[in-house]
Amino acid sequence: MPNALKNKLIRVAEPYIGKEEISHVNDCLKRGMISGFISGDYLEEFENLVSKSCGVKYGVATTSGTTALALSVATLGLGPGDEVLVPTLTNIASAFAVVYTGAKPVFVDSEPVTWNLDPEKLHRHINRKTKAIMPVHLYGHPVDMAPVIKIAKKHNLKIIEDAAEAHGAEYHGKKIGSLGHIGCLSFFSNKIVTTGEGGMLVTNDRKIAERARFLKNLGYSNREKFLHTDLAFNYRLTNLQAALGVAQMSRFKKTIEMKRKVAQLYTQRLRQVKGLQLPPELPGSKNVYWMYALVLGKQHPNRQTVREKLIKAGVETRNFFYPMHLQPAFRSMKIVSKSYRLPVAESVAKRGLYLPSSPKLTETQIDRISKTLIKILKD
Repeated sequence: MPNALKNKLIRVAEPYIGKEEISHVNDCLKRGMISGFISGDYLEEFENLVSKSCGVKYGVATTSGTTALALSVATLGLGPGDEVLVPTLTNIASAFAVVYTGAKPVFVDSEPVTWNLDPEKLHRHINRKTKAIMPVHLYGHPVDMAPVIKIAKKHNLKIIEDAAEAHGAEYHGKKIGSLGHIGCLSFFSNKIVTTGEGGMLVTNDRKIAERARFLKNLGYSNREKFLHTDLAFNYRLTNLQAALGVAQMSRFKKTIEMKRKVAQLYTQRLRQVKGLQLPPELPGSKNVYWMYALVLGKQHPNRQTVREKLIKAGVETRNFFYPMHLQPAFRSMKIVSKSYRLPVAESVAKRGLYLPSSPKLTETQIDRISKTLIKILKD
């Protein structure tokens, strides 16, 4: 094999775009239906397709997964003096969405198997200010939602599911995004369904959907358009993006099957590596393996060394998220103190990384990545 081909960079993620996406976007351009605000038939279709895929009645499209989360927090009326329980091991968007409204994120440690929020550690953070829980389904595996739901009911808390990385995942036969009061999705370029940028709030509650739709559209009134009664936002997804999303949804199930196949091939090759923690699929859960995430053992070379050697071999990787309670932004805002410690997440975050996870990966590429990683870990 020529060196140029052998060492061609295999990226962590690449969008899966086909002819149907191009056709739908061109259709929007030809008809001048681009904004989604004045006219946009693809937008409503996209919202319907996504909400149905999550097993709920309503979908409200937004500009990103971040704004879907922020819109959810605002729609529930949370603000200064309120607290939302958020896993520390997540993308910073989850916590930012809470801070935008003036509410405070309170960070919760991870459990060591799926690296998701640990439900057993929720109780210690609940007080009279606590108003909601935001479970994040990390890297495609569902949070153990039964105890989360039980705790939320006991304390009268709202649940906002951050399902940005788990669209299509299931928990005991129920779709992720349908288990809380609100579910939030991301359609960033590396997600299972992409619109380039984009997101969606999904819910079974008609009043929540109506309020969210009102707030995301600058609070325009049906009676007197330019008379505004609320502080609102411009979080509108365009019809162009929705057209791309409709095409993506036409092979939503196929994409998930491809993701799961990629994970299966990796696991077959890596499961014998001593000390390497691979992504699980616990009983009752369906993991969509948004990213093939793993945690290095203490006997392995340090993560930076592993990543440097992989990139030299043409394999791109990413670190796990940096825990929220260690983020300089939240320390400077005095949201969390320097002495605050969440040991499970801190340990996992130092040793976790994920491998290329595009649904288009070939078995030959997975072989190359796996053999390279195994060699590095044994050196």
